[in-house]
Amino acid sequence: MNTGISLDPDVPHMMQACFAIAHVTRGARKRFPESCVEVLDDESAARAQARPELNQHAVEVMGPSRSSEGLRLYYLVRWLD
Repeated sequence: MNTGISLDPDVPHMMQACFAIAHVTRGARKRFPESCVEVLDDESAARAQARPELNQHAVEVMGPSRSSEGLRLYYLVRWLD
């Protein structure tokens, strides 16, 4: 799949879409630093743990990917809440 995203070769078991909680203000942002993402087992777990009123959003993300600055990033696939 050619998405324009460079996945981190140091973490091959995580180079895929996954469900998570993103600790961010929801907006136009399409990528999140690793420190803002809590990867979960499945979509139902992400939906159950989401607290939008506390800026904890259920998301599907792709990553991690290493940025040019050396940060590990997750890219938004879709908001679940």
